[in-house]
Amino acid sequence: MEITGAQIMFYIFAAVILVFSVLTVTSRKILRAATYLLFVLIATAGIYFMLKYEFLAAVQLTLYAGGIVVLIIFSILLTSHISEKFEPISKMKTIASFLASAAGAILVSSVFIQYKFVATTKEALNVDMEIIGKSLLSYEREGFVLPFEVISILLLAAMVGAIVIAKKSDDKIINEDKIK
Repeated sequence: MEITGAQIMFYIFAAVILVFSVLTVTSRKILRAATYLLFVLIATAGIYFMLKYEFLAAVQLTLYAGGIVVLIIFSILLTSHISEKFEPISKMKTIASFLASAAGAILVSSVFIQYKFVATTKEALNVDMEIIGKSLLSYEREGFVLPFEVISILLLAAMVGAIVIAKKSDDKIINEDKIK
C-alpha cells in the first residue's frame, strides 16, 4: 500500500494537533500555553482545507486562531506577568485527569466501533451555500445572527469581568506591599 501526499499531510497535521494539545494543557507558563493553542487551531484549519471545507477553514483561522487566541493573549498580558507560571499540579489531580481522559477515550472508541460508516455519493454532498449564508446572516426564524451576537456579548462581559477582578487583586497586592 502506497502512502499519498495527502495522507502524509494528514499525519503531520494530526501529529501537530496531538503534540501541541498536550503541550497546551501541560505547560506551566500561561503565555506559552496560549501560543501552543494557536498551533493546534492552525493545524485544525489545515485539516479542514484538506477536506475541501474552505469556508470552515477560513472561519477557523480568522475567528479562532486569529480572534480568540489574540483575545486570550491580550487578556494574559493585561492581567499577569509574561513569566507567570501555573501552580504545580498535585498527583491526585493528575490521576483524576488521566482517569477522566481514559473514560472519554473509551466512550468515543465505543461509539466509533458501534457506528456504521456509510459512503455517500457525490450528489449527496452537494450543499447550497446560498441557503447556509442566508441562515447564518438572517434575523428571522431560521437565522443564527442573534445567538452569535448574544454569545459574543456574553464572552466580552466575561473577559472584561475577569480583567477587572484580576486588576483589583493586583492593586490589592501593590497596596499591601506599600503598607509594609
